[in-house]
Amino acid sequence: MTRLLGAHVPVTGGLPLAPARAVEMGATAMQVFTRNQMQWRAKEMTDLEARSFREAFRASGVGAVLAHGSYLVNLAATSPAFLAASRDTLAAEVARCHALGIPHVVVHPGAHMGAGEAAGLRAVTESLNDVLARTRGQSVRVLLEATAGQGSCLGHRFEHLAAMLEGVDDPARVGVCLDTCHLHAAGYDLVSPRGYERTMAELESVIGLRRVHAIHLNDSRRERGCRVDRHARAGEGLLGRRALARIVNDPRLAALPMVVETPGPIEKWRAEIAFLRGLIAAPRRRTAAPRPGAVRGRRPLGAAAARSR
Repeated sequence: MTRLLGAHVPVTGGLPLAPARAVEMGATAMQVFTRNQMQWRAKEMTDLEARSFREAFRASGVGAVLAHGSYLVNLAATSPAFLAASRDTLAAEVARCHALGIPHVVVHPGAHMGAGEAAGLRAVTESLNDVLARTRGQSVRVLLEATAGQGSCLGHRFEHLAAMLEGVDDPARVGVCLDTCHLHAAGYDLVSPRGYERTMAELESVIGLRRVHAIHLNDSRRERGCRVDRHARAGEGLLGRRALARIVNDPRLAALPMVVETPGPIEKWRAEIAFLRGLIAAPRRRTAAPRPGAVRGRRPLGAAAARSR
């Protein structure tokens, strides 16, 4: 099975150009912005643009595509106006992804802004239900991204994500996107073999691996537990080669799209993806059973050798 490895791909010049860029960097998975992620207002997407992207993606052979939602969205905002804008923006993003044929949109859950974790978690669930109700029938799953935990940001504990998901009215349309840099910054151990297994066991127990649908495979420039989000290029940070190799070779994660979110240009992404693909271990070959009468480690005696004895 070909592993779904790739990067967040720029859409300069238009979304339909992104799949070819993914191919150029050797990606089998890709993530895109469908709109300017730092503005509330978005340029209206035409039917031609949506159709052209779908056709370009099919023709590319890239195996998976994700969208990343606007950075402005805060599903736990305490300001009614900001909360309404966040919900409107995410609902519009779901509609855009539906038109583009993108099955998942990743979103940062938001920050409680001093209201407290419990109130913030309830607000995120209420926002999700509002968005899902307005986009009923659209084939897009919202993925809540695990966060580093800066400030009052929610989502840096598995328990946060589980609480957000628990009250969702349409659970099949909501899931989780893990970010390895964020998990590390939040204090989860991905580096030591035992720590990694403890983290995976906790993930399974609290959320369930079936709810995880994508991974941002980012290394970290900062120490574990720092609660600061600083991505490093794969293998150049404090997670390092061994931890990343453990992740890409974990059979429990083998079917998930994994994308890096690091600066370009394309040559940099191509090298980073090649590095990650090089960490994937070749399947072990089965050793053939020895023939009857043969001694393991010795060449069997042939007829000529037997006659010479």
